[in-house]
Amino acid sequence: MKKQLWKLVGGMAAVLLLAGCSDKAAKTPSAEPSQAVSQTEAGATTSAADSGKETADSSKEEENVLVLYTARSEQLNDAIIPGFEEETGIKVEIITGTTGECLKRVQSETANPGGDILWAADETMLASYQDLFMQYVSSEDDNMMDGFKNKSGYFTPAFADPTVMIINKNLIGDIKIEGFADLLNPELKGKIAFGDPTTLSSAYQSLVAMLYGMGKDGDPMSDEAWNFIDEFIANVDGKYANGGSQVPKSVAEGEYIVGLTWEDPVVNYIRNGAPVELIFPKEGAIFPGESVQIINGCKHPENAKKFVDYMLSEKAQSFVGQNLNARPLRKGVELGDHMIPTEDVTISSVYDEAWAAENKGRITEMFTEHREDSMQ
Repeated sequence: MKKQLWKLVGGMAAVLLLAGCSDKAAKTPSAEPSQAVSQTEAGATTSAADSGKETADSSKEEENVLVLYTARSEQLNDAIIPGFEEETGIKVEIITGTTGECLKRVQSETANPGGDILWAADETMLASYQDLFMQYVSSEDDNMMDGFKNKSGYFTPAFADPTVMIINKNLIGDIKIEGFADLLNPELKGKIAFGDPTTLSSAYQSLVAMLYGMGKDGDPMSDEAWNFIDEFIANVDGKYANGGSQVPKSVAEGEYIVGLTWEDPVVNYIRNGAPVELIFPKEGAIFPGESVQIINGCKHPENAKKFVDYMLSEKAQSFVGQNLNARPLRKGVELGDHMIPTEDVTISSVYDEAWAAENKGRITEMFTEHREDSMQ
């Protein structure tokens, strides 16, 4: 499908801690969509909506239009949007950007929302911005896996992109890497690709996974957890990626031996013949549920609800599971042969997404302090 996606413009500063989610745009195979996705300029807005309203005036009949702000990959957009348009007759106007740019736009438009849906990040990243969104729990929610239901009423998990490690098979040699503990091997000093968790959401998720995995009795704030982080920081040796996508790219291109990242780009590199291997840490991976949100006061709330429902539908979830590198969260959906079966993955049994969201500032501040101490 031929499509040109307009980039967000304007002088909006990205929300730093969320900017890392924008890097989740690795190329993946997708089926030819059945019809074109419509486009809109970043500055386009229409009639006003009163600030503080959860929905637009329901007495007015909605247009067959949905305005979507998305930081998802082009492949995931293409997997969902054309099918939604075909099934509902609703025309989707898509505006793409980084998670930070999309969120900043929603924040700046609270008195007159231009968008209906924010498809970006997850509850961990967005919990502190809950007031920007409208409460809605889909009728499909009961069909989602345990642990991936809409618990807050605001954030609807649709797909998962778990934390993983990527290894360059041409460089690894005899070094064993099966979990986080192996990252402290002196032979890996300066050879670990890792982003800055204070600015990149993918790196923050990897940091949280390490804290849970290496903490005493799974306690991410235990001395054991942070002692491990001190040793890990020393082995990273002061080299931090500025963008989340740089981590898997630098490993695939042979600059680093191992990197901490998310699953989608690693699977993509493997499917395209790169000499890399995907490792789920034996201490336990975390599966953040990438969510979709309805914007508070949006002009097309009923259309937005239909979009959320469609994303959780068996049709949409099954297509993504069979063809893309994201993991669907609907019960009973099968994955394609290119994906490691979920039952073969050790998933953290103690990870608490709500806690990770509430303590994001505290954890990143502590990481900064530990990193600065390592430089003295």
